[in-house]
Amino acid sequence: MRLRQVCLLVGVLATATGMAACGAPEQPAVIPASSGPPAGGLTAWSLSGGSDIVLDRSFDRWNRDHPDQEIEVGWLENDVYKDEIRKAIDDGTAPTLVYGWAGSDLAGYVADGDVLDLTGRVNPVLDKALPAVAKNGTVDGRTYAVPANQTQPVLLYHNAEVLQEAGVEPPETFEDLLDAVPVLRKAGVRPIALAGGSRWPELMYLQYLTDRIGGPEVFQRVVAGEPDAWSDPAFVEALHQIRALVDAGAFGDDFTEVTADSNGDVGMLASGSAAFLLQGAWIYPDIVTAVPEVVAAGGIGYGAFPTVDGGVGDPENVVGNPANFWSVSASASPADQQAAIDFLNAEVYSERAVDTFLTVRTVPPVRGIEESLADGDSADYLRAVYEMVDSAPHFQLSWDQAVPSDQAGALLEHLHQVFTGELDPEGFVDAMNDTL
Repeated sequence: MRLRQVCLLVGVLATATGMAACGAPEQPAVIPASSGPPAGGLTAWSLSGGSDIVLDRSFDRWNRDHPDQEIEVGWLENDVYKDEIRKAIDDGTAPTLVYGWAGSDLAGYVADGDVLDLTGRVNPVLDKALPAVAKNGTVDGRTYAVPANQTQPVLLYHNAEVLQEAGVEPPETFEDLLDAVPVLRKAGVRPIALAGGSRWPELMYLQYLTDRIGGPEVFQRVVAGEPDAWSDPAFVEALHQIRALVDAGAFGDDFTEVTADSNGDVGMLASGSAAFLLQGAWIYPDIVTAVPEVVAAGGIGYGAFPTVDGGVGDPENVVGNPANFWSVSASASPADQQAAIDFLNAEVYSERAVDTFLTVRTVPPVRGIEESLADGDSADYLRAVYEMVDSAPHFQLSWDQAVPSDQAGALLEHLHQVFTGELDPEGFVDAMNDTL
């Protein structure tokens, strides 16, 4: 999942001043893991990086206009946040506004009575949001969460100059991508940047390949908990395709040392040391920050994941995060709950918030913004992302958010073992069936 600190200078971590280059103020400060998030009163925790500047502005506006209902905000990095929010939910000290990914976590919160039923209380937000995105905040037909930020499909990015120099075209099929690997290696560049040290970027390959091969129904059987659901041939074929990439040297020899939180994968694409990168739409502001002149010249391309010969999945299906979501803690006081709901209705996808999302080159899942997408120097990219989501027959939530956390941990670990060669596809299937 996946908003990351906008700290990128080509290939290395630096201080986050890039949003000023995009026409927005500096990023809100990140809370060090040792200091912890704020506790008590009217609070919200969110993730640092990506579009956090939009949320920060929204909280600033609210606090300025509601001095008696100020929301204290904590900004945490992705992995730290996941640990902290689970602890807080479990011990009853959750922030008033709970930031999340919907999926299994939201279902668990609802089952345990941890979040408020918002049905009929957040219509101003739901009336703006694309229905396909908003429905992810529902459980059994009731609304427990509303979209909080931009839509986040996963795209295949490429460095146009690198491809041109190597004589490689953007791939239409997976075979095209596999065939490009030795050509790019001979040209002296890493074919595909992969932050294998973070585990979760590896999941995007399994998701897309499985969907292209067998369609979304394959994974839905896993979500439903059907016995031996991981034995579907689409999973096995997808895992063998992954091994084909690894064995061909697509990711280099050190991909397990590259991390996403340090933007190592984005840095390789931006600097031209890698040709391709499969990542979410959340990284585009990082790329613009790193190499604005390259982006302005059309040097960073993007598109859908390739088709797989013989696959039955719709090539317009996408995977990723429809958005992140806000819920309201059931343990908060009634006054704080109402203030949180009022904040959501006033600020989420307000006109000013939508303008800021677009300014930082992200796409809010809001109806009727096609004309606004046409403005600015990233208009083509913004339209492409919006149309990808709006026209997708199926938008699959990231699997590590769609399954319970104990299964998600096993999924990421066992898949990483496939990437590193410690586990073969059949061993992965057996291990994952044991988690159902």
